[in-house]
Amino acid sequence: MNKINKDENDSGSLLLGEHKLYDLTTANKVIFDMNDFKKNFRIVIVRYNPYEIEFDLIGIHTSLVNSIRRVILSDVPSMAIEKVHIYNNTSIIQDEVLAHRLGLVPLKADPRLFEFHNKENAEYADNECLEYELKIKCSHNKDGNKDSACANDLYKNNNVYSKHIKWLPIGNQSEYYKESDVCAIDDKILIAKMRPGHEMDIKLIAVKGIGRDHAKFSPVATAFYRLLPNIKLIKPVEGEAAERLQKCFSPGVIAIEDKNGKKVAKVNSARYDMSSRNIYRHEDLRESVIMSKIDNHFIFTIESVGALPAADIFKEAITILKNKCLSLLEEIST
Repeated sequence: MNKINKDENDSGSLLLGEHKLYDLTTANKVIFDMNDFKKNFRIVIVRYNPYEIEFDLIGIHTSLVNSIRRVILSDVPSMAIEKVHIYNNTSIIQDEVLAHRLGLVPLKADPRLFEFHNKENAEYADNECLEYELKIKCSHNKDGNKDSACANDLYKNNNVYSKHIKWLPIGNQSEYYKESDVCAIDDKILIAKMRPGHEMDIKLIAVKGIGRDHAKFSPVATAFYRLLPNIKLIKPVEGEAAERLQKCFSPGVIAIEDKNGKKVAKVNSARYDMSSRNIYRHEDLRESVIMSKIDNHFIFTIESVGALPAADIFKEAITILKNKCLSLLEEIST
């Protein structure tokens, strides 16, 4: 890392040394050491499935954790419908509302297989976009139950779902993708309701984008973190008081064990604590427990909308953050 000096009289002075960050206002106090970070940092995966992951980041500063979260939300790209060409829409939904709803339909398309659209070109290349169409018309169901009051019995195509959005391959896209690879995440996303005489004829173009441009490009339903709770019992809690103590916390936090015929409370797993303060309602219990947070242990959760596995989203975010840091260092050094 390049060494950069600033005026020592500057109240915000920092000095970047080899693998260390110093604060000149506090007698060159080391506020970040890369070697210590690499020695202490750990990632522990607690829960994993393709579209949701919960893991622990241990030995890391809050600023880095929050940077990862913000990059996931704003800078990891995904594919979403950007252009909506409405040739016919006689439903009761206004064109601009319908276009907005269509843009929010999540797509399975892997953004890593596409390029960002070059805005200098009016045309879209086949490696920059996906094209779809939505053609549907509602009519009376002549074969339905005439005595029924249910719309599904009386009409055909009265509900417009995401499954009605059909992919139109551009160029040689059909050689590389199947419709199941680029269709909507779920077939049953309701887009609109129609009645006989209503119809839609729409062409859709999906492009690669990032969440800072529009929330529809964010690859996650949510990404959040919290500090690991730390709960300590500083004196024994027994009998009826142990049962009351257990009820003050979320299920699984406090367990009750049998010791010599007595019910005794113990901390089972502080991880499940949701920062409840119900214990302060009990005069005889409030002095029995110390509750705090571990300041360098974060519980991080990522829920993907489905285009990318949650673990891949995290890895993409780390790569993007790394490139941002390298770009910043290059700017500073020059």
